[in-house]
Amino acid sequence: MKVPLFDLTRQYKTLRSEITENIDNIFSSGKVIMGENVRNLEASVSRYIGSKYAVGVANGSDALVISVHSLGIKPGDYVITTPYTFFATASAITRNGGIPIFADVDPVYYNINLEKTEEILNNHPHKEKIKAIIPVHLFGKTINLEKLRQLKEKYNVKIVEDCAQSIGSVWKNEKSGTVGEFGTISFFPTKNLGGYGDGGMIITSDEELYKKASVLRVHGASKKYYHEEIGYNSRLDEIQASVLCTKLKHLDSYTEKRINIAKKYKELFLNEKLDEFIDFPDYYEDRSHVYHQYVITVKNEIRSGLENYLTENEIGTSVYYPKGLHQQKCFEYLGQNIPGKFPVTDFATQHSLALPIFPELREDEQEYVVKTIKNYFRG
Repeated sequence: MKVPLFDLTRQYKTLRSEITENIDNIFSSGKVIMGENVRNLEASVSRYIGSKYAVGVANGSDALVISVHSLGIKPGDYVITTPYTFFATASAITRNGGIPIFADVDPVYYNINLEKTEEILNNHPHKEKIKAIIPVHLFGKTINLEKLRQLKEKYNVKIVEDCAQSIGSVWKNEKSGTVGEFGTISFFPTKNLGGYGDGGMIITSDEELYKKASVLRVHGASKKYYHEEIGYNSRLDEIQASVLCTKLKHLDSYTEKRINIAKKYKELFLNEKLDEFIDFPDYYEDRSHVYHQYVITVKNEIRSGLENYLTENEIGTSVYYPKGLHQQKCFEYLGQNIPGKFPVTDFATQHSLALPIFPELREDEQEYVVKTIKNYFRG
């Protein structure tokens, strides 16, 4: 059996007629950039998340960069974030002249450790220059939003929530993206709400920040050809917005399917007593985890043996992430690649492995994945 890590085509078969009809209407209208579909998507996402405003942009990376810019982060300012995330989270800081400070992650879900974050806020030699925190709701698991709000209020720091992997996730009925000044969303095709190309969105409930981000996405111009500052060319196109409007109507259903897949994985792993060899995400039906990725941790060995064995048996896997950001060559100048400084991140980069998960994944495919893992460990 061949089991892909992710398959976009199965979903498309169920949505094809509506998507193609909408795209034909867009082409027929001749309005292909930042038109009615973008406005509809912005309104729909802001309602879904519970924010007052939403700003469609070209991709999730731009959503981060524009959000950080809108907060006024400038050269010499420090921003705390996680070293265990996609590159764009930290580059959004440096592209605005800021300096990332990495805080290690928690050992269960690899989200930024908020206790470590508070230690930095209290003890960093330049703590007065720390202006913001960018937490990531990694793999779809919401961080503790209550604790995040406490840090925001206690230390007077701004928050940009990186929700690239967590759209619709909640912490005690509060959706990710609503505590910070900004939340940022990616619509990359593999995301829980993914397009058929790039796309992103900024969410906020602050009217002034909304206006700022809206201007920055179109070269810093609130009126065409009249530029208040240097901005970006980051416009969401009508085609992607139309696709996303269609998919958003099904997002809750897709999320339930992901949660059920996580539940089934847990049952299968426990039935085979594989918790001796791997740690795996717990099952949460409350949507505090929306399972963008299903990432296991190989306990007592480097993951490469299992990874190669699954590949040989035609099971898709991926490594999120093979290096911490503190280890990246482009960030050497930060001087944070110190042995032992980020032990949990360093462990995760060597031991974590993503298994197949997407709403259309079949139960027999899951059973084959788990059986293959069992065969690797038990022979």
